[in-house]
Amino acid sequence: MGSPGRRVFREVVKRLRAESAVHAVVVNAENAAAGSGITMALAQEIFAAGADVITMGDHAWGQRDLENTIGGEKRLIRPVNSPPGTPGQGSVTVQTALGPLTVVSLLGRVFMNPADCPFRAMDALLNTLPRNVPVIVDFHAEATSEKVAMGHHLDGRVAAVVGTHTHVQTSDAVLLPKGTAYMTDLGMTGPAYSVIGREIAPVLRKFTTGMPSRFEVASGPCVLEGAVLELDRTTGRALSITAYRYRETSEADRTLPGEGG
Repeated sequence: MGSPGRRVFREVVKRLRAESAVHAVVVNAENAAAGSGITMALAQEIFAAGADVITMGDHAWGQRDLENTIGGEKRLIRPVNSPPGTPGQGSVTVQTALGPLTVVSLLGRVFMNPADCPFRAMDALLNTLPRNVPVIVDFHAEATSEKVAMGHHLDGRVAAVVGTHTHVQTSDAVLLPKGTAYMTDLGMTGPAYSVIGREIAPVLRKFTTGMPSRFEVASGPCVLEGAVLELDRTTGRALSITAYRYRETSEADRTLPGEGG
């Protein structure tokens, strides 16, 4: 979420990489540019900060230049169920320190802008992907029911289905019966004292008066939320999923969990 989210991502991922706590990093960065979309320059900044793949969502085209530049960066993926003719691609297989990893960006339809059926899109895509390569699906969707349904639809066929979009981390990280890791929403990386990343006062004004307000990205200490996955390279399935949250107490007190913060 904006420059605060990019800052905390850079600082925390650098330390996690240095400690060998993670070997591959996938980040949804559709709010990276002042809360709406991403530019290619910001995508390269996030890759330099430690991301292996960047996924997008309903704000994929929030920045005008991306339409003409996304084709040049295969690691930046937009929803795979975008209409035919949409620039870019919806999945990518990258090489990591522990072998190949496939990542898919997928968009929900309930309470969202029009998109092709995500269930049928995944069925078609899975027929084309390399076998025994772990597949992580970022399902960017509003409705929890749609996310839960997708988890069961893909159980046993992908390594993980993790949700994004609501900016609120859920407490349901679980291994489904057939070996797919699932979590309804990873949460948000951005300002901790905010309304899902935006300044509080304008959002309250909108809710209490109905009058339009400009929602700027908030400032202050940040939170980084997500999940840590352990994957089996032999089977392409998950061994474990654990929710992760790092929260700054202040911008001057930036410590990782277990180090006083």
